[in-house]
Amino acid sequence: MPHNDRHRPFPESDPYAEGLLDVGDGNHVYWSVAGNPDGKPALVVHGGPGSGSSPGARRLFDPERYRIVQFDQRGCGRSTPHASDPAADLSVNTTAHLVADMERLRVHLGVDRWLLYGGSWGSTLILAYAQAHPERVSEIVLASVTTTRRSETAWLYEGVGRFFPEAHERFRAGAGAGGAAPAAGGAELVRAYAALMNHPELPVREKAAADWCAWEDAVLSMEGQGTPYTDRVDAARLGFVRICSHYFARGAFLEEGVLIGNAHRLAGIPGVLVHGRLDMGGPLTTAWELTRGWPDAELYVVEQAGHLGDGETRARVLAALERFAKG
Repeated sequence: MPHNDRHRPFPESDPYAEGLLDVGDGNHVYWSVAGNPDGKPALVVHGGPGSGSSPGARRLFDPERYRIVQFDQRGCGRSTPHASDPAADLSVNTTAHLVADMERLRVHLGVDRWLLYGGSWGSTLILAYAQAHPERVSEIVLASVTTTRRSETAWLYEGVGRFFPEAHERFRAGAGAGGAAPAAGGAELVRAYAALMNHPELPVREKAAADWCAWEDAVLSMEGQGTPYTDRVDAARLGFVRICSHYFARGAFLEEGVLIGNAHRLAGIPGVLVHGRLDMGGPLTTAWELTRGWPDAELYVVEQAGHLGDGETRARVLAALERFAKG
């Protein structure tokens, strides 16, 4: 992929259609469509889980050639009910539910096959959907690749703490909520936070959410891009941490290693994976292992980028989307 390909994002574009899709279980998923109504369908799958969709993601797509679909996964963004409400039932918020929601949205919009783009948790959900419905996927573009294996979660909430011992000690203390912190292990910490995020008292939930986001930002601190997790406020922060801890405490409701083990199901689907060498939260090994089993995937390692990516990361993604727009 040549470096002289387009590297500037496209101008902002507003949706020309949007709505709430009844996906069952009392949930309504917000969706929007922008770009060219007759263009190549592309679905943007946001991260988190629980981050909600971002208008800025549309700028990666040529609005004259793409029909750009976005949605807010269950419990976040403009979908209802919102996970910040402790009454919102998260038992019907699992990876399988989200995959089914994506397929229901595809049918609702009359899309036959679509390109899938996303990063971080979004890459996990894309892989789960594509392995379940490979005939509905034209191409895949992933950044900051994760598969949310329990081993990956253990690294993010325990292993990487060796690089940030002060922040990790505060994260562990927060899991105790006034009592003893869990003895050891990222899994125990995540389960403790998941329990705190379901506490009946709002101040307890607010403190747990703040402590969680402070840890996430510590892991990203060497990337020099501020405090994106702590910058979330109020309901957005509460919902995000409640959903994240709900998924990560349960291995994303996936058999361990299944997305890499079933990578062969993606055969015939062109893929571009872009991953930062310096990604402390999601080490490169996951993207590497995935491409070993996915014959049509190309992996680009960005030497100076971390989890949030940099200009080269963006250029690689833009170039992939430019190339696939011709297909």
